[in-house]
Amino acid sequence: MTSNDARPVSVSQDRVRAIDWLRGIAVLFMVQTHSLALLTPELRKTVWVGRLLKVDGLVAPAFIFAAGFATALLMVRSAAAGVLRERVRRNLRRIGEVLVVATLVNWAWFPLLKEPVWIFRMDILQCVGVCLLIVLPVAAMLASRPRALAVVTFVLAMATFAVAPLGELVQGPLATLTNKSSFAPFPLLPWLGFAWLGALSGTMAGAWGRSGLVKVLVGLVVLGFVGMLAADFLYSLYPPHRFYVANPSNSAVRFAWVCTVLLVLLWLEGRVPAGTAPSRVRRFVEVFGTSSLSAYFFHEMLLFYRTFGVFSFQRFWGDKSDWPQYWLLLAALIGLTYLLCIATDRVERVVRPALRGWMGRLGQRVRPST
Repeated sequence: MTSNDARPVSVSQDRVRAIDWLRGIAVLFMVQTHSLALLTPELRKTVWVGRLLKVDGLVAPAFIFAAGFATALLMVRSAAAGVLRERVRRNLRRIGEVLVVATLVNWAWFPLLKEPVWIFRMDILQCVGVCLLIVLPVAAMLASRPRALAVVTFVLAMATFAVAPLGELVQGPLATLTNKSSFAPFPLLPWLGFAWLGALSGTMAGAWGRSGLVKVLVGLVVLGFVGMLAADFLYSLYPPHRFYVANPSNSAVRFAWVCTVLLVLLWLEGRVPAGTAPSRVRRFVEVFGTSSLSAYFFHEMLLFYRTFGVFSFQRFWGDKSDWPQYWLLLAALIGLTYLLCIATDRVERVVRPALRGWMGRLGQRVRPST
């Protein structure tokens, strides 16, 4: 992982706004998914909720895919620019932030001080953070050789999906990483596979630009729908397991649809003239796309956590809402989350530079004189 020793490769500097849009849309559907807790129990059993949940099943794959995409894209570009070490450190800090927020969310629901074991509960943010800790060293080591990185990430993705059904046989502490349960809603299997596919796509975008990204996405769409057609065959290869959790065919359908949505977003991005001011809708989606961590935290707290023991959407409207009230409450929750994301971003723009300057001055004071 020595960026200065590696020979830089020619890479694309095209900005891929479509990945921010994908993440932003995923945030909106995530809020909608969690807000289903506001509906009456009877409505949550209806056909319409079942249809919504099928779409909502793409939220987690999209998040994890986008995280792997950004990691590999930045590694490839940083290696070419000779600043890989600096980029790795920044990514590690970002992963640390994800895991800190994940811990805070767990702390809101579980008594971490009395029962520290809850810190290891694998929810979506813990899954994203651990996936990135696994993807980052591979992406960094091979960043100066994008062809090798693309091959390795594809092989690792397919291997992850292939062994996922066997993860349900694992028992003991390691089951937290391989087997879905109340303690591990998002174990590494099969979700790590989506991070590897995101890294593959980010590598292609970094090394070969938009054309390379489109080619790999089309290939993944075809592969995904072939996997869907082979559902019975793939299920028969393994011991009995939960098909809609771990089977490679189910994962294939999910990544095929995620890649299809990203292709559509790339097409829309290509139709936006360069230099055009973003529309209100685009700005709205991009706020969630670039502040997804803040959006996750704030909407969870507003929806479920009783701030000062008094307010939460769940306390006042949980299990009580009909459809019209649900949509109004959802709009209000999204609006509040949006405003909190904007406020947090503005505070960070002031605090982060000041903090870096303070740390720099502190380092100069404690550095021994020569």
